[in-house]
Amino acid sequence: MKTFHVHVRVKNLEESINFYNALFSIEPTVKKDDYAKWMLKDPKVNFAISNGHAENGIEHLGIQTDSPEELQEVYKNMEKAKGEIFEEGDCSCCYSKSEKSWITDPQGVDWEAFFTYGESTVYGEGRNAKKSPEAMDTWKKDEAVSECDGSCSV
Repeated sequence: MKTFHVHVRVKNLEESINFYNALFSIEPTVKKDDYAKWMLKDPKVNFAISNGHAENGIEHLGIQTDSPEELQEVYKNMEKAKGEIFEEGDCSCCYSKSEKSWITDPQGVDWEAFFTYGESTVYGEGRNAKKSPEAMDTWKKDEAVSECDGSCSV
């Protein structure tokens, strides 16, 4: 079964955690100093928030799969959507080890397709490395690409 994924950029993480704990009536499944994630079963949603961004709002949407085989099905659907696909492959992001690709919809909303197969002790590595929240005031999406340590392909 596939799970819908939403990631929202927030100003105040604790305030937002309290809000979503009340809204969802459960605690986050992952809680870090700069990130929280709720794996909701009804409705089945992977809902994540993080702080330290220059802008707030929707970070990206996505489809999380339960298996590599399901991920291949989603990749085929991405190809049918006829957008430019960024194949990230195996990576560490959002305190998880995953295989993923990205596509941007006609409105400019980024969509992530991914299969998570493990946990990570860091927010991300390579292209997904995240600076500390204090240093993120001037962070821009394009800077993540320019700071690639050689482990990413853009």
